[in-house]
Amino acid sequence: MSDRSSRVAVIGLGAIGLPVAVNLAKSGIHTQVWNRSDAAPIKAVESGAVRINNLSDIDARIILTVLPDLPQVIDVLDAGLRSALRGGDILVIMGTVSPVAVVQLGEDLKKIGVDVLDAPVSGGDVGAWAANLSIMVGGDAKVLDEVRPTFEKIGSTIRHLGPLGSGEMAKACNQVVVAVTLSALAEAITLGRKAGLDTEVLLDILAGGLAGSQVLNVKRPKFEADDYQPGGSAAFQLKDLNFALEAGASTGTAMPVTAEVTKLFEALIANGDGALDHSGIIREIQRRSN
Repeated sequence: MSDRSSRVAVIGLGAIGLPVAVNLAKSGIHTQVWNRSDAAPIKAVESGAVRINNLSDIDARIILTVLPDLPQVIDVLDAGLRSALRGGDILVIMGTVSPVAVVQLGEDLKKIGVDVLDAPVSGGDVGAWAANLSIMVGGDAKVLDEVRPTFEKIGSTIRHLGPLGSGEMAKACNQVVVAVTLSALAEAITLGRKAGLDTEVLLDILAGGLAGSQVLNVKRPKFEADDYQPGGSAAFQLKDLNFALEAGASTGTAMPVTAEVTKLFEALIANGDGALDHSGIIREIQRRSN
């Protein structure tokens, strides 16, 4: 049986959490998993992970929470995780959350000797399965040094941005680029189709020139197939855009493009498409096109 100090727990086995847990387990790390529903833990266990049914039974020094927002992190803490934490443990917040709120959580857990890192990721479910996520880390650099071997099993780019909350600020910047790029692609594809251009040829041209991007590379199959099953959901993208606007207001940064794209995602969700992949923003562009 591995020593507690070498174990990792993953809480939340969604589009990112499940491949994170699978890759950790396959790499030989003793990986404990917890999730509300059954299907994802079964897949993780098939890869060598150990399912934990009660949060209070988690017994690992490094705990990765891969949850949509900080209220869900607070929920699992209150549902038993807090009682499982020991002094010297490290709680890693991998969801996209408020930079301000994560600092407050860090201050709270520091009182019981638990260190917190915020470590949101970019790369989507494709990058998570390929174990080449980009991981943006805020918090104590010495604590990151202890977690880095774990991160290296799931990511190819690991950067320390500064104190706690800095990773979330970098993720806000990332999400601005992703959302704006997806919206621009949606407009371009819709324009091309209505003008009679072949979508595949048009995307070849875009990908081969200055308009090329990782966003296009990853989301191209969805645009070509007109199939917008998630990946990263439009509802989560809107949450992230609101965090970005909040960050813009707090730093005095003008964000007119982000504000307009946020309105597009608000409309997409109001029209019942919040569960779509964020590339489904094209549905809103199509609705507005005569």
